[in-house]
Amino acid sequence: MLLFVGLGNPGTKYAKNRHNIGFMALERIAEDNGFGPWKQKFQAELCEGRLGAEKVILLKPLTFMNLSGQSVGEAMRFYKLTPQEITVFHDELDLAPGKARVKMGGGHAGHNGLRSIHQHISEDYQRVRLGIGHPGRKELVAQYVLQDFAKADAEWLDDLMRGLSDGAPELANGKKDKFLNAIAQRMAPAKPAKPKPQAQARPAETPDKPPAEDTRSPMQKLVDKFR
Repeated sequence: MLLFVGLGNPGTKYAKNRHNIGFMALERIAEDNGFGPWKQKFQAELCEGRLGAEKVILLKPLTFMNLSGQSVGEAMRFYKLTPQEITVFHDELDLAPGKARVKMGGGHAGHNGLRSIHQHISEDYQRVRLGIGHPGRKELVAQYVLQDFAKADAEWLDDLMRGLSDGAPELANGKKDKFLNAIAQRMAPAKPAKPKPQAQARPAETPDKPPAEDTRSPMQKLVDKFR
């Protein structure tokens, strides 16, 4: 059994925030892969299903971002899981919008949701880092992550969600490269091969006409020569 955790803040006010991309990812995976209905437990919403050969619990903490670790810790202990069996989907300022990376362990880089999870289960869990870009200045970060995605982001965001859902069974089976490849195919689908230009048929050559017969008399030929 595996536990996939999406980070975000509960309520419609925050539903489309950049900070809630982890919630969005889990909702798309559940919808596309036939998971059971969402129910409340462990201070969270959760649902169950299968991804490939693995049984997977999807968990969206309802504690608000800064206390996410409380919910994750409760669920981990109840299901007798190790941190290595947990994958957290979260927003990543240091990646360009639409980029995705998988990482095992490491620091929280100031992300309050990860900081809380570190405190409750240690840092030895897997993360799926989902790029949202950086506003450019540190003092703008808090406002930026709590703003909704712009209308211009809709296309790449939908492609990213589709890719995450496509690749989720590969991630559950430990095939990170195939998971990331599924995302890449959605973000930059292969262009159809251009048809090779057909060689143009060369026009048929017209045979040379035979020279006209010279009917002049020898005397006329001599006269024409000296004209």
